[in-house]
Amino acid sequence: MFALYVAATVVFSDMYLTQPILPLLAEEFQVTASTAGLTISAVVVMIALGSTAYGPLSDMIGRKSVMVATCALLSLPTMLGAFATSFEQMLFFRALQGLCIPGLTAVAVAYLGDLVGPVALGKVVGGWVAANVAGGLVGRVASGIITDLAGWREVFVIFALLTMVSALLLAFLLPEDRVRESGGWGQAYRAMFAHINNPQLFSAFMIGGALFFGFIGTFTFLPFYLTGEPFLLSTTMVAFAYVSYLAGVLVSPIAGSLSNRISRRTLITLGLLIAMLGLSLTLIPVLPLIAVSLFILCTGMFTAQAIAPALVNTLAKQAKGGAGALYLVFYYIGGTLGAVVPGLAWQAFGWIGVVATCLAAFGVALIANWRIKI
Repeated sequence: MFALYVAATVVFSDMYLTQPILPLLAEEFQVTASTAGLTISAVVVMIALGSTAYGPLSDMIGRKSVMVATCALLSLPTMLGAFATSFEQMLFFRALQGLCIPGLTAVAVAYLGDLVGPVALGKVVGGWVAANVAGGLVGRVASGIITDLAGWREVFVIFALLTMVSALLLAFLLPEDRVRESGGWGQAYRAMFAHINNPQLFSAFMIGGALFFGFIGTFTFLPFYLTGEPFLLSTTMVAFAYVSYLAGVLVSPIAGSLSNRISRRTLITLGLLIAMLGLSLTLIPVLPLIAVSLFILCTGMFTAQAIAPALVNTLAKQAKGGAGALYLVFYYIGGTLGAVVPGLAWQAFGWIGVVATCLAAFGVALIANWRIKI
């Protein structure tokens, strides 16, 4: 568990490295705010595409080998990001990062499901989500601090080295898993896409996509809100806004444990309502209140997110790796749109446009959750 949680923290850090420095990248490469947001969506869309390969592949050849190899490969484009001389190059290296990341993220929950029973699954997946949240926090805060101390290029160098260390930890510390019998890629893909025809699973996939749309939309364009009038915060101060992720680190294991005693549907509903409250409170332009509202948002969002992956693993009766992969496809498609669409709302209406767009996404998640009957 230690190796897997460390790798999750580092890999999710890699995903969000550019988020707190988007205004600097926009200035460096002379692009707009919504265009700079593509450094997030380029990663996210490639994660969505890559997940469709890694889930079935792990069902065929085993999960550990997939996680170790892709984590090691991830260190290469992460290092190359430090040497980007144009925005196009930066997008290319970020896309390569996104292609490697789902080798871990699309496989880990299925790997955990293979190792533990259904009763313990909620708790260990809650821990996995907490590690993901910690990665989002570390990546954003460390990126801002390193940028102010040394420059944004050094961020990529440091995290490339940490990513390679994580791959070594996975290789030496993870228990081996069994290689599965398979009828090949065709059978694996048919089993995966058959999940879309399951109304219960499809609704769970929709929850993931809507959750991530609202969440990534909020935190991608938060730096533009906080560096402008009336706040005028520095990059380091903006990075510390992501300390609100600590709420997710704390609440995810708790929510996972509670899922054994309280209906998952109830917990997801509660989480979404809390997230919508926190997001709405950011409209009040008082900095201490915004800080509190971000903690409320993270508490709600990660209550729901800690439940959804385990729910997918439980609902899927076969091809669990494929089901987990499809969940991530929906999740990151939502994130891809969330990194761009709220940016258009920002340019047209400012922060109120971002909030309205992300609240609508959480509303879609509520509707999808209502459709699940468990």
